Amino acid sequence: MSLHVAMIAPTGFFADYGCHVRILEEAHALQALGHAVTIFTYPTGATPDGLRVVRLPAFRRQSGAHVGSHRRKLLLDPLLAGLVLARGLRQPIDVVHGHLHEGAAIGWPLARARRVPLILDYQGSLTSEMVDHRFLSPDGPGLQIFGVVERVIEAAADCIVTSSAFARDQLAARKSWSAERILSVPDGVDVGRFRPRAPEDTPELASLRLRLGIPPNRLVVGYLGLLAEYQGTGDLIRAARLVVDAEPGTHFLIMGYPNAAEYEHAARQAGLAEHATFTGRIPYAQAPAYLRLCDLAVAPKRSETEGNGKVLNYMATGLPTVAYARGVAAEFLGPAARLAERGSVPALASEILRLVRDARSRRTYGENLRARAEQEFSWQRQVGKILDVYASVGAEARRD
Repeated sequence: MSLHVAMIAPTGFFADYGCHVRILEEAHALQALGHAVTIFTYPTGATPDGLRVVRLPAFRRQSGAHVGSHRRKLLLDPLLAGLVLARGLRQPIDVVHGHLHEGAAIGWPLARARRVPLILDYQGSLTSEMVDHRFLSPDGPGLQIFGVVERVIEAAADCIVTSSAFARDQLAARKSWSAERILSVPDGVDVGRFRPRAPEDTPELASLRLRLGIPPNRLVVGYLGLLAEYQGTGDLIRAARLVVDAEPGTHFLIMGYPNAAEYEHAARQAGLAEHATFTGRIPYAQAPAYLRLCDLAVAPKRSETEGNGKVLNYMATGLPTVAYARGVAAEFLGPAARLAERGSVPALASEILRLVRDARSRRTYGENLRARAEQEFSWQRQVGKILDVYASVGAEARRD
């Protein structure tokens, strides 16, 4: 049976990072199986081909992408809730799928009015993200207030779907509600688009390398994602200095935004001007080619609650990957993971150097990660889990 899914994206969808990729790939995978998806979102963002996107009207000149928590959401979220309810009452709806806590809160009135299930697609703690983005102080009263809001939203959802088993276990440990309501549907990856380097890629990659100014015969360590302290970008620059001191034939390709200019300046100050290239924002459609330039990848994310989907893109591209020893990275990379103590720059540099110096280990590790991505984390596999969730909560709703 074809389902009509109302997805709530309380962000400037689409932008080229994190939660946007999960929303995009879930929607594409559902549509590929014949289900109808409508995405309700903010005025800003690009509209991907083939998706039905309903936006808030732009009520003033927009200033581009806003990453994470920001004050404009206090205005945009109530307006989006009104749009969702007004449009959602006039079209078929079988499931309301709210991304992030705000998305579930916005979708709650529509789900209750239409008597359909409400799914919270949980991609990290609301309050922890606010602290990571410096929207809240870890010692301020706002943390307790939004903590209550976070728990109320979670309790209102018929089912919470987490982007990792690690996140599911964190939520279940609160013991505030039945663990049966919390199901893990890990992030996935398009293993067709994100694939290892092949001989036919040589001309394209040579041209791209020349355009980026990466010297020949350098081994390239890649990072693709948001640039921020909670993402470990500062740690990466400090680790790069140690790696280059030990192995001068190493080059760091750091791809992403925001704050690219600030981190590029920090790299120059660290003496890495000839050993680091900052690209700025990379369109998601171009990400596979840029990753195929790399010989290994790094994911030094410090945040303890957010997802880490970039690791799956690295894996599918066959890139041997070093990450901080936190739950999500360890879960994705599996038993052979190369992990460094979280927050330890020397440990991060040491793990990178081990791979830089051992071509055989790079090849074997990269091949194993590619196979793991294909077997465990393809979007074709993950969408089946999402449909199982829809069927389960839908059956419960019908019994009620």
